[in-house]
Amino acid sequence: MSNYRATFRAMACAHEIELAGADDAAAQRAANAAIADVQRIEQKYTRYRDDSLTSRINRAAGGAAVPIDAETAALLRYADACHQLSHGKFDLTSGVLRQAWNFRSDPPTRPTQQAIDRVLPLVDWSGVEWDDASIRLPRIGMQIDFGGIGKEYAADRAATILQEHGMRHGLVNLGGDVRAFGAQADGAPWRVGIRHPRRDGAAIVGVELADGALATSGDYERFIEIDGVRYCHILDATTGMPVQHWQSISVMARLCVMAGSCSTIAMLLQDEAPAFLAEQATWWHGVLADGRVVGTAQATFASPALRSDAMLRLHRSLPPGDQS
Repeated sequence: MSNYRATFRAMACAHEIELAGADDAAAQRAANAAIADVQRIEQKYTRYRDDSLTSRINRAAGGAAVPIDAETAALLRYADACHQLSHGKFDLTSGVLRQAWNFRSDPPTRPTQQAIDRVLPLVDWSGVEWDDASIRLPRIGMQIDFGGIGKEYAADRAATILQEHGMRHGLVNLGGDVRAFGAQADGAPWRVGIRHPRRDGAAIVGVELADGALATSGDYERFIEIDGVRYCHILDATTGMPVQHWQSISVMARLCVMAGSCSTIAMLLQDEAPAFLAEQATWWHGVLADGRVVGTAQATFASPALRSDAMLRLHRSLPPGDQS
């Protein structure tokens, strides 16, 4: 029985679902349900639709609180845990820094410190008023952006829905954020390549997944280069400046949202990343700004125990039903 593959686009990326050990009709039904939920998450949390929850929250900044549901409250709890773990560098309100940094400018332009300083006061997750029922941004001009966790959360949701539809062997790849559940039908792990941060279309290393997730954060997707210096879209919320210590960091974790947030936090922590990742007791692969490759040697990942207090806090903050 050959593997079933479904490809689709959402969240401005190309995605793929691969299922093994199931007939095509059942696999197609399961894939369609998973794709529909990825599209639901995009429509709910994108900042590019006027009718999304994110847009409603941002329009209400400085005004009344906006009602939220349990799913959104759980994502806010998760973002809050990431904020604490990163010492404030990961901040759901940091998207407003795009007003200073334009990574599509032609010619490339670095903002002045005055331009950065004008928007930095609007980056303040600790000042956001939220609970399980509502959220309020206290100052006009503040924004939230779920981009740092939304796609990875969608990958985990897709894997959950596929399993609820009877699939036992699958791989979800949402634009490079990967979640595997079950090895392939013959017991072999799924093999996944990690993108080379400086060579388009090339992989820098291959890893094997049985049950778990892989996510990569890097400086290569959105950036500007001025006088030989690369400024990427990953911005430190405490300074408003792009990170520059790493070309990329890849992390394996039990869930994709955890892998993605840990790789992003590691990029933000810059030279402190190895110590942080060692505390998480998980596999990681990093490429330093000068091209040197560092990380752990383990290359196969199969649903390990959550061995650090930080990982446990992140895991417990996830929405019920998405902690498998």
